[in-house]
Amino acid sequence: MRAELLKGHLDALLLATLEHGPRHGYAVREALREGSAGRIDLPTGTVYPALRRLEQAGLISGTWDTTGARPRRTYELTPAGRTALTGERSGWQEFSAVVTALLEGRACPRTT
Repeated sequence: MRAELLKGHLDALLLATLEHGPRHGYAVREALREGSAGRIDLPTGTVYPALRRLEQAGLISGTWDTTGARPRRTYELTPAGRTALTGERSGWQEFSAVVTALLEGRACPRTT
């Protein structure tokens, strides 16, 4: 999958990977790769800055886990992050319905 297709959607994808519980950065990256059957395989240089940006925005919180051989940062959704994810999903559903309709040559569904 071309990286430019993900622009504007990366934050939502990262939030979704944290919906069911905390994960460290590498596990977030792997969840995207595995969940997409390898189609979304982002470099760490993309994932970690985005996680830091989401943390600074208050959508996720990060804590250092020092129980393993080496310290790693674990992230989880904040209440604001859960709200943002709900909004991102709603926006995605509307956007994808419109794009699908246009690509299939049919009228876009009307909103009420």
